[in-house]
Amino acid sequence: MRENFQNIDGKKLEIVHEIKSAYDEGKISLEEARKALKDRVQHLAPYEIAIIEQEMVEETEDECIKEDIQAMLEVFQDVLVTKDQEIPENHPISCYRRENAKMKELLLSVEDLVQYPLIKNQWLELYEDLLKFKIHLSRKQNQLYPVLEKKGFTRPTTTMWTLDDFIRDEISECYNLLLEDKEEEFIGKQAELVADVRDLMDKEENILYPTSLEMINEEEFRYMAEGDREIGFAYISVQADKSDNSASASSSVSASTSGAPLSGLSSAPGFAEELAGLLGKYGFNNKEEKLNVTTGQLTLDQINLIYRHMPVDLSYVDENELVCFYTDTKHRVFPRSKNVIGRDVKNCHPKASVHIVEEIIKKFRSGEQDKAEFWINKPDLFIYIVYYAVRDEKGKFRGVLEMMQDCTHIRSLQGSQTLLTWEQQEKGEGKETAEDEDKREDSETSEDVGNKENAETSEDVGNKENAGTLGDEENRESTESLTAGKLTEITEDTLLKDILEADPNVKTLLFRLSDRFKALNTPLARIMMPKATVKMMSERAEVDLNTLLRELREYFKL
Repeated sequence: MRENFQNIDGKKLEIVHEIKSAYDEGKISLEEARKALKDRVQHLAPYEIAIIEQEMVEETEDECIKEDIQAMLEVFQDVLVTKDQEIPENHPISCYRRENAKMKELLLSVEDLVQYPLIKNQWLELYEDLLKFKIHLSRKQNQLYPVLEKKGFTRPTTTMWTLDDFIRDEISECYNLLLEDKEEEFIGKQAELVADVRDLMDKEENILYPTSLEMINEEEFRYMAEGDREIGFAYISVQADKSDNSASASSSVSASTSGAPLSGLSSAPGFAEELAGLLGKYGFNNKEEKLNVTTGQLTLDQINLIYRHMPVDLSYVDENELVCFYTDTKHRVFPRSKNVIGRDVKNCHPKASVHIVEEIIKKFRSGEQDKAEFWINKPDLFIYIVYYAVRDEKGKFRGVLEMMQDCTHIRSLQGSQTLLTWEQQEKGEGKETAEDEDKREDSETSEDVGNKENAETSEDVGNKENAGTLGDEENRESTESLTAGKLTEITEDTLLKDILEADPNVKTLLFRLSDRFKALNTPLARIMMPKATVKMMSERAEVDLNTLLRELREYFKL
Protein backbone atom coordinates (compact mmCIF):
# COMPACT_ATOMS: atom_id res chain seq x y z
CA MET A 1 0.00 0.00 0.00
CA ARG A 2 2.89 2.38 0.74
CA GLU A 3 3.92 2.40 -2.90
CA ASN A 4 0.87 4.52 -3.72
CA PHE A 5 2.26 7.50 -1.79
CA GLN A 6 5.31 9.71 -2.02
CA ASN A 7 7.54 10.87 0.84
CA ILE A 8 6.27 8.37 3.43
CA ASP A 9 8.04 8.93 6.77
CA GLY A 10 8.74 5.35 7.75
CA LYS A 11 10.20 6.30 11.15
CA LYS A 12 7.08 8.23 12.10
CA LEU A 13 4.84 5.31 11.15
CA GLU A 14 6.99 2.98 13.27
CA ILE A 15 6.47 5.24 16.30
CA VAL A 16 2.71 5.36 15.69
CA HIS A 17 2.60 1.62 15.24
CA GLU A 18 4.47 1.14 18.53
CA ILE A 19 2.11 3.42 20.48
CA LYS A 20 -1.03 1.95 18.92
CA SER A 21 0.14 -1.63 19.61
CA ALA A 22 0.86 -0.76 23.25
CA TYR A 23 -2.65 0.67 23.59
CA ASP A 24 -4.28 -2.34 21.90
CA GLU A 25 -2.43 -4.69 24.24
CA GLY A 26 -3.62 -2.74 27.30
CA LYS A 27 -0.11 -1.60 28.29
CA ILE A 28 -1.09 2.09 28.19
CA SER A 29 -4.39 3.93 28.62
CA LEU A 30 -6.22 5.96 25.96
CA GLU A 31 -5.02 9.21 27.55
CA GLU A 32 -1.41 7.97 27.62
CA ALA A 33 -1.62 6.91 23.97
CA ARG A 34 -2.97 10.30 22.91
CA LYS A 35 -0.26 12.16 24.87
CA ALA A 36 2.52 9.99 23.43
CA LEU A 37 1.25 10.62 19.91
CA LYS A 38 0.99 14.36 20.53
CA ASP A 39 4.52 14.53 21.96
CA ARG A 40 6.31 12.21 19.52
CA VAL A 41 4.33 12.49 16.29
CA GLN A 42 2.36 15.77 16.50
CA HIS A 43 0.28 15.24 13.34
CA LEU A 44 -0.90 12.50 10.99
CA ALA A 45 -2.58 12.64 7.58
CA PRO A 46 -5.63 10.42 6.99
CA TYR A 47 -3.73 8.25 4.50
CA GLU A 48 -0.98 7.63 7.09
CA ILE A 49 -3.60 6.30 9.50
CA ALA A 50 -4.98 4.16 6.66
CA ILE A 51 -1.50 2.69 6.06
CA ILE A 52 -1.09 1.90 9.76
CA GLU A 53 -4.46 0.21 10.14
CA GLN A 54 -3.91 -1.78 6.92
CA GLU A 55 -0.50 -3.03 8.10
CA MET A 56 -1.81 -3.86 11.58
CA VAL A 57 -4.58 -5.91 9.98
CA GLU A 58 -2.00 -7.84 7.93
CA GLU A 59 0.09 -8.81 10.94
CA THR A 60 -2.66 -9.90 13.32
CA GLU A 61 -5.63 -12.24 13.34
CA ASP A 62 -7.30 -10.44 16.23
CA GLU A 63 -10.84 -9.67 15.11
CA CYS A 64 -11.18 -6.89 17.67
CA ILE A 65 -8.25 -5.01 16.18
CA LYS A 66 -9.52 -5.67 12.69
CA GLU A 67 -12.94 -4.27 13.36
CA ASP A 68 -12.62 -1.57 16.05
CA ILE A 69 -12.28 1.42 13.73
CA GLN A 70 -13.86 3.76 16.24
CA ALA A 71 -11.12 3.03 18.74
CA MET A 72 -8.59 3.88 16.04
CA LEU A 73 -10.17 7.30 15.53
CA GLU A 74 -10.36 7.94 19.27
CA VAL A 75 -6.64 7.31 19.66
CA PHE A 76 -5.69 9.56 16.75
CA GLN A 77 -8.23 12.36 17.19
CA ASP A 78 -5.66 14.87 18.61
CA VAL A 79 -3.12 14.35 15.80
CA LEU A 80 -5.37 13.75 12.79
CA VAL A 81 -5.02 16.62 10.32
CA THR A 82 -7.38 16.91 7.37
CA LYS A 83 -7.31 19.43 4.57
CA ASP A 84 -10.07 20.52 2.23
CA GLN A 85 -9.34 19.46 -1.31
CA GLU A 86 -11.14 21.36 -4.05
CA ILE A 87 -12.86 18.90 -6.36
CA PRO A 88 -15.69 19.36 -8.89
CA GLU A 89 -19.27 19.00 -7.70
CA ASN A 90 -19.81 15.82 -9.73
CA HIS A 91 -16.52 14.19 -8.70
CA PRO A 92 -17.24 10.71 -7.17
CA ILE A 93 -15.91 11.73 -3.73
CA SER A 94 -17.84 14.99 -3.86
CA CYS A 95 -21.01 13.00 -4.59
CA TYR A 96 -20.46 10.87 -1.49
CA ARG A 97 -19.98 13.99 0.62
CA ARG A 98 -23.09 15.67 -0.82
CA GLU A 99 -25.14 12.60 0.02
CA ASN A 100 -23.74 12.63 3.56
CA ALA A 101 -24.72 16.29 3.93
CA LYS A 102 -28.32 15.41 3.05
CA MET A 103 -28.26 12.43 5.39
CA LYS A 104 -27.10 14.68 8.25
CA GLU A 105 -30.16 16.89 7.65
CA LEU A 106 -32.42 13.83 7.79
CA LEU A 107 -30.86 12.70 11.07
CA LEU A 108 -31.59 16.13 12.56
CA SER A 109 -35.20 15.64 11.51
CA VAL A 110 -35.22 12.27 13.30
CA GLU A 111 -33.96 13.93 16.50
CA ASP A 112 -36.63 16.62 16.15
CA LEU A 113 -39.59 14.32 15.49
CA VAL A 114 -38.73 11.88 18.26
CA GLN A 115 -39.57 14.58 20.82
CA TYR A 116 -43.24 14.68 19.82
CA PRO A 117 -46.14 12.22 19.78
CA LEU A 118 -45.73 9.84 16.86
CA ILE A 119 -47.56 10.73 13.67
CA LYS A 120 -47.09 7.77 11.37
CA ASN A 121 -47.31 9.60 8.04
CA GLN A 122 -44.58 12.05 9.10
CA TRP A 123 -42.24 9.21 9.97
CA LEU A 124 -43.10 7.24 6.83
CA GLU A 125 -42.18 10.21 4.67
CA LEU A 126 -38.90 10.65 6.55
CA TYR A 127 -37.98 6.97 6.34
CA GLU A 128 -38.68 6.84 2.62
CA ASP A 129 -35.78 9.30 2.35
CA LEU A 130 -33.58 7.47 4.87
CA LEU A 131 -33.95 4.24 2.90
CA LYS A 132 -32.38 5.92 -0.13
CA PHE A 133 -29.06 5.93 1.74
CA LYS A 134 -28.75 2.28 0.67
CA ILE A 135 -27.80 3.53 -2.80
CA HIS A 136 -24.89 5.45 -1.23
CA LEU A 137 -23.71 2.29 0.53
CA SER A 138 -24.11 0.11 -2.55
CA ARG A 139 -22.10 2.50 -4.71
CA LYS A 140 -19.23 2.46 -2.18
CA GLN A 141 -19.18 -1.33 -2.13
CA ASN A 142 -19.33 -1.80 -5.89
CA GLN A 143 -17.33 1.22 -7.04
CA LEU A 144 -14.96 2.70 -4.48
CA TYR A 145 -13.87 -0.41 -2.57
CA PRO A 146 -12.77 -2.39 -5.69
CA VAL A 147 -10.43 0.41 -6.83
CA LEU A 148 -8.85 0.72 -3.36
CA GLU A 149 -8.61 -3.06 -3.19
CA LYS A 150 -6.50 -3.21 -6.35
CA LYS A 151 -4.08 -0.75 -4.75
CA GLY A 152 -3.61 -2.80 -1.59
CA PHE A 153 -6.06 -0.96 0.69
CA THR A 154 -8.38 -3.86 1.53
CA ARG A 155 -9.55 -2.60 4.93
CA PRO A 156 -12.73 -0.94 3.55
CA THR A 157 -13.75 -4.19 1.87
CA THR A 158 -13.09 -6.42 4.88
CA THR A 159 -14.38 -4.12 7.61
CA MET A 160 -16.39 -1.14 6.41
CA TRP A 161 -18.58 -3.35 4.21
CA THR A 162 -19.72 -5.10 7.38
CA LEU A 163 -20.61 -1.77 8.95
CA ASP A 164 -22.33 -0.60 5.74
CA ASP A 165 -24.60 -3.65 5.77
CA PHE A 166 -25.30 -3.22 9.46
CA ILE A 167 -26.49 0.36 8.89
CA ARG A 168 -28.57 -0.70 5.88
CA ASP A 169 -30.29 -3.44 7.89
CA GLU A 170 -30.77 -1.14 10.88
CA ILE A 171 -32.66 1.41 8.75
CA SER A 172 -34.81 -1.36 7.24
CA GLU A 173 -35.56 -2.81 10.67
CA CYS A 174 -36.74 0.56 11.99
CA TYR A 175 -38.90 1.06 8.90
CA ASN A 176 -40.53 -2.35 9.36
CA LEU A 177 -41.26 -1.58 13.02
CA LEU A 178 -43.00 1.59 11.87
CA LEU A 179 -45.07 -0.32 9.31
CA GLU A 180 -46.05 -2.86 11.96
CA ASP A 181 -47.17 -0.07 14.35
CA LYS A 182 -44.65 -1.11 17.02
CA GLU A 183 -44.38 2.51 18.07
CA GLU A 184 -42.59 2.14 21.39
CA GLU A 185 -39.93 -0.16 19.99
CA PHE A 186 -39.54 2.05 16.91
CA ILE A 187 -39.01 5.25 18.92
CA GLY A 188 -36.61 3.43 21.25
CA LYS A 189 -34.28 2.60 18.34
CA GLN A 190 -34.00 6.09 16.84
CA ALA A 191 -31.18 7.43 19.03
CA GLU A 192 -29.13 4.31 18.32
CA LEU A 193 -29.72 4.60 14.58
CA VAL A 194 -28.71 8.27 14.51
CA ALA A 195 -25.50 7.52 16.44
CA ASP A 196 -24.60 4.58 14.20
CA VAL A 197 -25.11 6.45 10.90
CA ARG A 198 -23.11 9.44 12.16
CA ASP A 199 -20.38 7.04 13.26
CA LEU A 200 -20.22 5.59 9.76
CA MET A 201 -20.11 8.98 8.06
CA ASP A 202 -17.38 10.08 10.47
CA LYS A 203 -15.21 7.16 9.36
CA GLU A 204 -15.92 7.93 5.71
CA GLU A 205 -15.09 11.61 5.92
CA ASN A 206 -12.06 11.37 8.22
CA ILE A 207 -10.25 8.39 6.70
CA LEU A 208 -11.91 6.80 3.65
CA TYR A 209 -12.50 9.79 1.38
CA PRO A 210 -9.22 11.69 2.04
CA THR A 211 -7.24 8.47 1.54
CA SER A 212 -9.14 7.73 -1.67
CA LEU A 213 -8.26 11.16 -3.05
CA GLU A 214 -4.59 10.45 -2.38
CA MET A 215 -4.60 6.94 -3.88
CA ILE A 216 -6.85 7.22 -6.93
CA ASN A 217 -5.83 9.27 -9.96
CA GLU A 218 -8.14 11.47 -12.01
CA GLU A 219 -8.41 9.09 -14.97
CA GLU A 220 -9.49 6.33 -12.61
CA PHE A 221 -12.05 8.66 -11.04
CA ARG A 222 -13.45 9.50 -14.50
CA TYR A 223 -13.82 5.80 -15.20
CA MET A 224 -15.46 5.35 -11.79
CA ALA A 225 -17.92 8.17 -12.47
CA GLU A 226 -19.46 6.27 -15.35
CA GLY A 227 -20.16 3.24 -13.15
CA ASP A 228 -21.50 5.54 -10.43
CA ARG A 229 -24.18 6.80 -12.81
CA GLU A 230 -25.17 3.22 -13.63
CA ILE A 231 -25.87 2.45 -9.96
CA GLY A 232 -27.42 5.83 -9.21
CA PHE A 233 -27.31 8.38 -6.38
CA ALA A 234 -29.15 9.15 -3.19
CA TYR A 235 -30.65 12.63 -2.77
CA ILE A 236 -28.55 14.33 -5.47
CA SER A 237 -28.64 14.83 -9.24
CA VAL A 238 -25.45 14.13 -11.18
CA GLN A 239 -24.86 14.87 -14.85
CA ALA A 240 -22.26 13.32 -17.10
CA ASP A 241 -18.98 15.20 -17.37
CA LYS A 242 -19.31 17.48 -20.41
CA SER A 243 -15.55 17.53 -20.82
CA ASP A 244 -15.67 13.94 -22.07
CA ASN A 245 -16.29 13.59 -25.79
CA SER A 246 -18.39 10.52 -25.13
CA ALA A 247 -18.97 7.89 -22.51
CA SER A 248 -17.19 5.36 -24.64
CA ALA A 249 -14.14 7.57 -24.98
CA SER A 250 -13.93 7.95 -21.24
CA SER A 251 -14.30 4.22 -20.79
CA SER A 252 -11.64 3.50 -23.35
CA VAL A 253 -9.07 5.82 -21.75
CA SER A 254 -9.80 4.63 -18.25
CA ALA A 255 -9.66 0.98 -19.16
CA SER A 256 -6.23 1.35 -20.67
CA THR A 257 -4.83 3.23 -17.70
CA SER A 258 -6.36 1.18 -14.92
CA GLY A 259 -5.81 -2.23 -16.41
CA ALA A 260 -9.52 -3.05 -16.46
CA PRO A 261 -10.22 -5.83 -18.97
CA LEU A 262 -12.32 -4.94 -21.97
CA SER A 263 -14.78 -7.67 -21.09
CA GLY A 264 -15.86 -5.52 -18.19
CA LEU A 265 -17.26 -2.85 -20.48
CA SER A 266 -20.21 -4.81 -21.80
CA SER A 267 -22.64 -2.26 -20.46
CA ALA A 268 -20.88 0.78 -21.85
CA PRO A 269 -21.75 2.50 -25.12
CA GLY A 270 -19.10 1.61 -27.70
CA PHE A 271 -18.27 -1.75 -26.17
CA ALA A 272 -18.84 -3.55 -29.46
CA GLU A 273 -16.39 -1.23 -31.20
CA GLU A 274 -13.75 -1.75 -28.52
CA LEU A 275 -14.06 -5.53 -28.59
CA ALA A 276 -14.10 -5.54 -32.39
CA GLY A 277 -10.82 -3.64 -32.33
CA LEU A 278 -9.32 -6.21 -30.01
CA LEU A 279 -10.56 -9.12 -32.13
CA GLY A 280 -9.11 -7.40 -35.20
CA LYS A 281 -5.66 -8.22 -33.88
CA TYR A 282 -6.55 -11.88 -34.33
CA GLY A 283 -8.01 -11.67 -37.81
CA PHE A 284 -11.57 -10.65 -36.97
CA ASN A 285 -11.99 -7.33 -38.81
CA ASN A 286 -15.71 -6.84 -39.28
CA LYS A 287 -18.13 -6.44 -36.35
CA GLU A 288 -20.95 -7.54 -38.69
CA GLU A 289 -19.12 -10.76 -39.46
CA LYS A 290 -20.77 -13.86 -38.04
CA LEU A 291 -19.02 -15.66 -35.18
CA ASN A 292 -19.36 -19.43 -34.88
CA VAL A 293 -20.95 -20.08 -31.49
CA THR A 294 -21.85 -23.53 -30.17
CA THR A 295 -25.27 -23.77 -31.82
CA GLY A 296 -25.34 -21.10 -34.49
CA GLN A 297 -23.76 -17.95 -35.85
CA LEU A 298 -24.08 -14.47 -34.34
CA THR A 299 -22.53 -11.07 -34.88
CA LEU A 300 -20.88 -9.24 -31.99
CA ASP A 301 -23.77 -6.77 -31.90
CA GLN A 302 -26.29 -9.61 -31.71
CA ILE A 303 -24.41 -11.24 -28.82
CA ASN A 304 -24.46 -7.98 -26.89
CA LEU A 305 -28.16 -7.44 -27.60
CA ILE A 306 -29.05 -10.94 -26.43
CA TYR A 307 -27.21 -10.49 -23.16
CA ARG A 308 -28.79 -7.08 -22.54
CA HIS A 309 -32.32 -8.41 -23.11
CA MET A 310 -32.13 -11.56 -21.02
CA PRO A 311 -34.90 -11.86 -18.40
CA VAL A 312 -32.31 -13.06 -15.88
CA ASP A 313 -29.03 -11.68 -14.53
CA LEU A 314 -25.90 -13.68 -15.32
CA SER A 315 -22.40 -13.40 -13.87
CA TYR A 316 -19.33 -15.46 -14.68
CA VAL A 317 -16.34 -16.06 -12.39
CA ASP A 318 -13.36 -17.86 -13.94
CA GLU A 319 -11.23 -20.69 -12.53
CA ASN A 320 -8.94 -18.09 -10.90
CA GLU A 321 -11.94 -16.81 -8.91
CA LEU A 322 -11.97 -13.48 -10.73
CA VAL A 323 -15.17 -11.84 -11.98
CA CYS A 324 -15.03 -11.79 -15.79
CA PHE A 325 -18.52 -10.91 -16.95
CA TYR A 326 -22.04 -9.85 -16.01
CA THR A 327 -25.14 -9.06 -18.04
CA ASP A 328 -26.31 -5.46 -18.05
CA THR A 329 -30.10 -5.78 -18.00
CA LYS A 330 -32.72 -3.14 -17.26
CA HIS A 331 -34.25 -5.22 -14.47
CA ARG A 332 -30.96 -5.79 -12.64
CA VAL A 333 -31.76 -7.44 -9.28
CA PHE A 334 -28.73 -6.05 -7.42
CA PRO A 335 -26.61 -3.08 -8.49
CA ARG A 336 -23.37 -3.75 -10.31
CA SER A 337 -20.76 -1.67 -12.07
CA LYS A 338 -17.78 -2.28 -14.35
CA ASN A 339 -15.37 -1.97 -11.42
CA VAL A 340 -16.36 -5.49 -10.38
CA ILE A 341 -14.56 -6.91 -13.45
CA GLY A 342 -11.23 -8.44 -12.54
CA ARG A 343 -12.09 -8.43 -8.85
CA ASP A 344 -11.61 -11.43 -6.56
CA VAL A 345 -15.13 -12.82 -6.13
CA LYS A 346 -14.68 -13.13 -2.34
CA ASN A 347 -14.37 -9.35 -2.18
CA CYS A 348 -17.72 -8.91 -3.92
CA HIS A 349 -19.61 -10.24 -0.90
CA PRO A 350 -20.05 -9.02 2.67
CA LYS A 351 -17.62 -10.52 5.12
CA ALA A 352 -20.33 -12.57 6.82
CA SER A 353 -21.02 -14.45 3.55
CA VAL A 354 -17.46 -15.04 2.32
CA HIS A 355 -17.20 -18.50 3.93
CA ILE A 356 -20.22 -19.63 1.89
CA VAL A 357 -18.66 -18.36 -1.35
CA GLU A 358 -15.44 -20.20 -0.50
CA GLU A 359 -17.31 -23.42 0.24
CA ILE A 360 -19.23 -23.29 -3.05
CA ILE A 361 -16.06 -22.77 -5.11
CA LYS A 362 -14.20 -25.48 -3.17
CA LYS A 363 -16.89 -28.11 -3.77
CA PHE A 364 -17.31 -27.06 -7.42
CA ARG A 365 -13.57 -27.20 -8.04
CA SER A 366 -13.23 -30.66 -6.46
CA GLY A 367 -16.17 -32.03 -8.45
CA GLU A 368 -18.11 -32.85 -5.29
CA GLN A 369 -21.00 -30.55 -6.30
CA ASP A 370 -22.29 -28.92 -9.49
CA LYS A 371 -25.12 -26.68 -8.32
CA ALA A 372 -26.00 -24.47 -5.34
CA GLU A 373 -29.28 -22.58 -5.03
CA PHE A 374 -30.65 -19.94 -2.69
CA TRP A 375 -33.76 -17.85 -2.50
CA ILE A 376 -34.82 -14.71 -0.70
CA ASN A 377 -38.48 -14.75 0.30
CA LYS A 378 -39.93 -11.52 1.65
CA PRO A 379 -43.35 -9.87 1.45
CA ASP A 380 -43.90 -8.82 -2.17
CA LEU A 381 -40.45 -10.06 -3.20
CA PHE A 382 -39.01 -13.45 -4.22
CA ILE A 383 -35.44 -13.60 -5.56
CA TYR A 384 -34.06 -16.88 -6.89
CA ILE A 385 -30.28 -17.36 -7.10
CA VAL A 386 -28.49 -20.41 -8.47
CA TYR A 387 -24.80 -21.19 -9.03
CA TYR A 388 -23.52 -23.73 -11.58
CA ALA A 389 -20.06 -25.22 -11.86
CA VAL A 390 -18.68 -24.53 -15.36
CA ARG A 391 -16.61 -27.37 -16.82
CA ASP A 392 -15.07 -27.95 -20.26
CA GLU A 393 -15.39 -31.05 -22.44
CA LYS A 394 -12.76 -32.84 -20.38
CA GLY A 395 -14.54 -32.08 -17.11
CA LYS A 396 -11.94 -29.52 -16.00
CA PHE A 397 -13.31 -26.79 -13.69
CA ARG A 398 -13.43 -23.46 -15.58
CA GLY A 399 -15.41 -21.25 -13.22
CA VAL A 400 -18.82 -20.48 -11.78
CA LEU A 401 -21.96 -19.19 -13.53
CA GLU A 402 -24.44 -17.30 -11.36
CA MET A 403 -28.05 -16.83 -12.43
CA MET A 404 -30.33 -14.48 -10.54
CA GLN A 405 -34.00 -13.70 -11.18
CA ASP A 406 -36.78 -11.71 -9.56
CA CYS A 407 -39.54 -14.35 -9.56
CA THR A 408 -42.12 -12.28 -7.67
CA HIS A 409 -44.42 -11.94 -10.69
CA ILE A 410 -43.98 -15.56 -11.74
CA ARG A 411 -44.99 -16.86 -8.30
CA SER A 412 -48.12 -14.70 -8.36
CA LEU A 413 -49.48 -16.33 -11.52
CA GLN A 414 -52.52 -18.57 -11.15
CA GLY A 415 -54.61 -20.67 -13.48
CA SER A 416 -53.59 -20.64 -17.14
CA GLN A 417 -53.06 -17.97 -19.79
CA THR A 418 -52.83 -18.93 -23.44
CA LEU A 419 -54.34 -15.79 -24.95
CA LEU A 420 -52.08 -12.95 -26.05
CA THR A 421 -51.66 -10.39 -23.29
CA TRP A 422 -49.39 -7.34 -23.51
CA GLU A 423 -47.39 -6.00 -20.60
CA GLN A 424 -49.10 -2.60 -20.88
CA GLN A 425 -52.57 -4.14 -20.91
CA GLU A 426 -54.77 -3.55 -17.87
CA LYS A 427 -54.62 -6.18 -15.18
CA GLY A 428 -57.04 -8.99 -15.77
CA GLU A 429 -57.45 -8.46 -19.49
CA GLY A 430 -56.56 -11.40 -21.71
CA LYS A 431 -56.50 -13.95 -18.87
CA GLU A 432 -58.48 -17.09 -19.32
CA THR A 433 -61.67 -17.52 -17.37
CA ALA A 434 -62.68 -20.82 -15.83
CA GLU A 435 -65.00 -21.36 -18.81
CA ASP A 436 -62.15 -20.76 -21.25
CA GLU A 437 -60.00 -23.24 -19.39
CA ASP A 438 -62.74 -25.89 -19.51
CA LYS A 439 -63.06 -25.49 -23.27
CA ARG A 440 -59.43 -26.33 -23.83
CA GLU A 441 -59.00 -28.90 -21.05
CA ASP A 442 -59.07 -31.78 -23.50
CA SER A 443 -56.45 -30.21 -25.74
CA GLU A 444 -53.75 -30.08 -23.07
CA THR A 445 -50.65 -32.10 -23.85
CA SER A 446 -49.18 -34.66 -21.50
CA GLU A 447 -46.23 -32.31 -21.09
CA ASP A 448 -48.56 -29.56 -19.88
CA VAL A 449 -50.14 -31.90 -17.34
CA GLY A 450 -46.76 -33.12 -16.15
CA ASN A 451 -45.58 -29.60 -15.62
CA LYS A 452 -48.63 -28.89 -13.46
CA GLU A 453 -48.12 -31.96 -11.38
CA ASN A 454 -44.48 -31.21 -10.72
CA ALA A 455 -44.92 -27.52 -10.00
CA GLU A 456 -44.12 -26.52 -6.42
CA THR A 457 -46.86 -24.60 -4.63
CA SER A 458 -46.23 -21.31 -2.90
CA GLU A 459 -46.92 -23.05 0.39
CA ASP A 460 -44.18 -25.59 -0.33
CA VAL A 461 -41.73 -22.83 -1.09
CA GLY A 462 -42.74 -20.89 1.98
CA ASN A 463 -42.03 -23.89 4.18
CA LYS A 464 -38.46 -23.92 2.87
CA GLU A 465 -38.02 -20.19 2.88
CA ASN A 466 -34.80 -20.00 4.82
CA ALA A 467 -33.19 -23.21 3.63
CA GLY A 468 -29.68 -22.54 2.37
CA THR A 469 -29.93 -18.75 2.35
CA LEU A 470 -26.86 -16.65 3.01
CA GLY A 471 -28.43 -15.20 6.12
CA ASP A 472 -29.35 -18.57 7.55
CA GLU A 473 -26.40 -18.73 9.94
CA GLU A 474 -27.14 -15.32 11.36
CA ASN A 475 -30.83 -16.20 11.84
CA ARG A 476 -30.24 -19.20 14.05
CA GLU A 477 -31.39 -18.75 17.63
CA SER A 478 -29.13 -19.90 20.44
CA THR A 479 -31.41 -20.45 23.38
CA GLU A 480 -29.93 -23.44 25.17
CA SER A 481 -29.07 -21.34 28.22
CA LEU A 482 -31.97 -18.88 27.89
CA THR A 483 -35.53 -19.73 28.87
CA ALA A 484 -38.33 -17.14 28.71
CA GLY A 485 -35.80 -14.31 29.01
CA LYS A 486 -34.11 -15.79 32.10
CA LEU A 487 -30.70 -17.42 32.22
CA THR A 488 -30.70 -20.93 33.62
CA GLU A 489 -26.93 -21.38 33.47
CA ILE A 490 -23.78 -19.59 32.33
CA THR A 491 -20.87 -21.51 30.79
CA GLU A 492 -17.92 -20.51 28.65
CA ASP A 493 -20.10 -21.22 25.59
CA THR A 494 -23.03 -19.01 26.67
CA LEU A 495 -23.62 -16.26 24.12
CA LEU A 496 -23.21 -12.60 24.96
CA LYS A 497 -26.50 -12.04 23.14
CA ASP A 498 -28.34 -14.26 25.61
CA ILE A 499 -26.73 -12.55 28.60
CA LEU A 500 -27.72 -9.06 27.42
CA GLU A 501 -31.24 -10.21 26.55
CA ALA A 502 -31.65 -11.51 30.09
CA ASP A 503 -30.50 -8.19 31.59
CA PRO A 504 -29.04 -5.32 29.48
CA ASN A 505 -27.79 -3.64 32.69
CA VAL A 506 -25.16 -6.34 33.04
CA LYS A 507 -22.96 -4.02 30.96
CA THR A 508 -22.28 -2.06 34.17
CA LEU A 509 -20.63 -5.15 35.67
CA LEU A 510 -18.62 -5.78 32.52
CA PHE A 511 -17.38 -2.18 32.35
CA ARG A 512 -16.19 -2.51 35.96
CA LEU A 513 -14.23 -5.65 35.12
CA SER A 514 -12.46 -4.13 32.09
CA ASP A 515 -12.49 -0.89 30.09
CA ARG A 516 -12.30 -3.02 26.97
CA PHE A 517 -15.93 -4.03 27.47
CA LYS A 518 -16.91 -0.43 26.61
CA ALA A 519 -16.57 -1.50 23.00
CA LEU A 520 -20.01 -3.10 23.52
CA ASN A 521 -21.50 0.33 22.92
CA THR A 522 -20.18 0.52 19.35
CA PRO A 523 -22.22 -0.53 16.30
CA LEU A 524 -19.69 -3.18 15.28
CA ALA A 525 -20.07 -4.81 18.67
CA ARG A 526 -23.74 -5.38 17.93
CA ILE A 527 -22.74 -7.10 14.71
CA MET A 528 -20.45 -9.51 16.56
CA MET A 529 -22.80 -10.01 19.52
CA PRO A 530 -24.78 -12.99 18.14
CA LYS A 531 -21.56 -15.03 17.83
CA ALA A 532 -19.55 -13.86 20.87
CA THR A 533 -19.29 -16.35 23.76
CA VAL A 534 -18.20 -15.82 27.36
CA LYS A 535 -14.87 -17.43 26.53
CA MET A 536 -14.33 -15.03 23.61
CA MET A 537 -15.27 -12.10 25.86
CA SER A 538 -12.68 -13.10 28.45
CA GLU A 539 -9.96 -13.37 25.78
CA ARG A 540 -10.79 -10.04 24.14
CA ALA A 541 -11.11 -8.13 27.39
CA GLU A 542 -8.15 -9.95 28.98
CA VAL A 543 -10.25 -10.98 31.97
CA ASP A 544 -9.64 -14.39 33.56
CA LEU A 545 -12.32 -16.81 32.34
CA ASN A 546 -13.09 -18.24 35.78
CA THR A 547 -13.33 -14.73 37.24
CA LEU A 548 -15.74 -13.65 34.49
CA LEU A 549 -17.89 -16.77 34.95
CA ARG A 550 -18.02 -16.27 38.74
CA GLU A 551 -18.99 -12.59 38.46
CA LEU A 552 -21.71 -13.29 35.90
CA ARG A 553 -23.16 -16.17 37.90
CA GLU A 554 -23.25 -14.06 41.03
CA TYR A 555 -24.90 -11.21 39.15
CA PHE A 556 -27.68 -13.48 37.88
CA LYS A 557 -27.85 -15.41 41.19
CA LEU A 558 -27.12 -18.75 39.54
